[in-house]
Amino acid sequence: MRLPRGFRDFPPEIEIVRQRVISSIEEVFRRYGFEPMETSSIELWETIKGKYGQEAESKLLFVFPDFLSKEWLSLRYDLTAPLARYVASHPELPLPFKRYEIGRVWRHEEPQRGRYREFWQCDADIVGSSYPEADAEIINLIDDAISQFGFEITIRLSDRRILSSILSKMGIDHVQVYRAVDKLDKIGWDGVSRELRDQGLKDEEIERIKEIISMGKIEDVERVGGDEVREVTRNLLEIIDLVKNKNKVVFDLSLVRGLDYYTGPIYEVVLKDQRIGSVAGGGRYDNLIKMYGGRDIPATGASIGVERLIEVGFETGIFKKESTLTQAYLISISEKNRDYCWDLCKKLRDEGIRTAVDLMRRDQRSQREHARKIGVRFLIFIGEKEEKEGMLTVVDSLTGERIYLKVEDAITEMKRRLSRSMKI
Repeated sequence: MRLPRGFRDFPPEIEIVRQRVISSIEEVFRRYGFEPMETSSIELWETIKGKYGQEAESKLLFVFPDFLSKEWLSLRYDLTAPLARYVASHPELPLPFKRYEIGRVWRHEEPQRGRYREFWQCDADIVGSSYPEADAEIINLIDDAISQFGFEITIRLSDRRILSSILSKMGIDHVQVYRAVDKLDKIGWDGVSRELRDQGLKDEEIERIKEIISMGKIEDVERVGGDEVREVTRNLLEIIDLVKNKNKVVFDLSLVRGLDYYTGPIYEVVLKDQRIGSVAGGGRYDNLIKMYGGRDIPATGASIGVERLIEVGFETGIFKKESTLTQAYLISISEKNRDYCWDLCKKLRDEGIRTAVDLMRRDQRSQREHARKIGVRFLIFIGEKEEKEGMLTVVDSLTGERIYLKVEDAITEMKRRLSRSMKI
C-alpha cells in the first residue's frame, strides 16, 4: 500500500525526535511571551482567494468542492493568512497580539528533498506594531529557536520596498520581477533572465536589475534609490541594531519572498554548508488584515519549516533516532509473578516512570528480547524472591549495571539516573 506523493508516515523512532524538536521550539516561543493558538485547517476558497498571488493560487493550493454545502474549500496553505482572518474578525484583541501556532499546512507542489505536500510549520507573529522592535524580536526568536540545536545559520535580510521603488523609477512592474527573482536559488541568473525576457524586458533592463540585486551593502543601495529608499534602509539599520547576533545577518537584495502579502522587511534563515534552501522565513505584512475587512493593522511574523530542520539534523547527526519513550519494562520470571508485575507497573507509572509490562503472556526470555529490541533502558526482573522480599532486580542497559534494591529505593535510583540523562 502506498501514500499519495508528498505525504509521509512518521514511525516512533522519527516521531519521538520530531516531538522533542517541536516542543523545544515551542518553549522558545513561550519564553518570548507568545501565546498559543490554533486555526482551522480548512478555509473557504472565497476567503483565501487573492491573498497569496496568482502563481500560488493557480498551482499550489489544494482547492476542492464540498458536495454538501456546494461551497469551494481550501486546505490551509500557511498559518499567516488564517491568523489575519481571525484578527480581522476579532477587533477587540488587545495589541500587540503575540501568538504562535504549530500545525500542518498543505501545498500542491512537486515533492523533492526538503519539500513535501503535507508538512508542519512553527509560526510566531506580532500584530499591532509597525516599529523595528517587532521585526527584530521575531528575528531574535527565530535565531534562538533554531540555534539551540547546534545549527550554524545565516539570516538573509532585505525589504521589498527597495527593489519596488527602484524598479518603479525604471518603469518596470516589480511583481513580475519578484516572481522571477524568487526562483534565483533554483534556476540561477540564466533562468531568471529567460523568465524576465519572456515577460518583455530588454537585455539592458535585465542587466541593470542584476547589478542592483547584486549590491551587497545598504550604503550602495541608498545612493541608487534616493530619499524613499533611504527611509527604508534606515528602518533596516534600526532592525539590525536590535538584533542580538548581528554577525549572522547578511543584507541580500535578491531576497524577495514569493507571497504577494509581504509589504516591507523580509528575512530568511539558511543553514551553513547545507544546500536545502531556507529553513525559516518571514517578514512584514501590514496590509493583509485589512484585506480581510479588518482594521488597518500592521503585522510581522516568521515561520520555521521544521521538516527541513529535522531532515538536515538526521543527516548531520545533530538528531539521533530514538526507538522508544518507554523507560522501564517489567519482566515476570514465571506465571506466578504476573499479578505482582501488574501491581508494580501501576506503582512505577504513578511515580512518573514510563513503564511497560508484558501483555502477551510470554516467557521470560521472550519478554527480555522484546524489551531490548525496542530499546527500553531499565529491565526489571520479578521472581519469587523479589516478590517475597519486596525487592527489584534492575538492569540498566545504558551502563550494563545490575542493581538489587528495595522497591522504593530502586524507584529513587531509576529517577536519579533518568534525570542525569534527560534530552531536549
